[in-house]
Amino acid sequence: MIPVLLIHNGGIYKTNKFQAPVYIGDPINAIRLFNDLGVDEICILDIDASKKNVPPNYKAIEDIASEAFMPLSYGGGIRTIDHATNLFQLGIEKIVLNHVVQNDTEIVNKCASQFGSQSVVVSIDYKKTLFNGNQCYDHVKRKTLKMKVSDAAAFAQSSGAGEVMINSVDRDGLMCGMDVDTIRGVSGVIDVPLVVCGGAGNIEDIQNAVHAGATAVAAGSMFVFHGKQNGVLINYPEEEQLEKYLR
Repeated sequence: MIPVLLIHNGGIYKTNKFQAPVYIGDPINAIRLFNDLGVDEICILDIDASKKNVPPNYKAIEDIASEAFMPLSYGGGIRTIDHATNLFQLGIEKIVLNHVVQNDTEIVNKCASQFGSQSVVVSIDYKKTLFNGNQCYDHVKRKTLKMKVSDAAAFAQSSGAGEVMINSVDRDGLMCGMDVDTIRGVSGVIDVPLVVCGGAGNIEDIQNAVHAGATAVAAGSMFVFHGKQNGVLINYPEEEQLEKYLR
């Protein structure tokens, strides 16, 4: 179970179907709280960097990494080997490549060759279309692409990715349950770990995703909202719950 923190304008925000970002709080404070809750891993995604065509904010990432007691993965603005090198030197354990892969199909192989496949995650956003099923989604240009998510996952693995992450745009922020059909389909065409994101609202949703073939589940809303009114509260299931549902 991996909390995903979306960085926007220097703070943590939560989106709804990749739109309408809502301010959650300060990244450093969130990291400290997740430390106390015993989180195993955190994924940090800068949702501005690729849109603005800027490199990662190394100073902000260094500040976050210095507070984290758990492994961190980071995505956003990574376009070159040098960008990746700088991130690993700051203590990031995995880089998450998303939009860059659409324009540079060799970047995954280059990073995997230099840093090892286990350090490279390819993240694939997708939307359900009326006639063509689940198609990859370009979050920068805000449009669906011609490639199906299962084909993109297979290509990512063949390119050297040590992990694939799929993110349902349609379920983002809704806490309505995971897209188990797509999870089952993608898990059937790759052998590397599959992390799924989009729709998790409770631990049963996570259990369903794992039963469908997910190796891990990443979520945002579930870990930052609480109660019927969705009040902002950093939270994480207790070990007893994890043992009951996921062990």
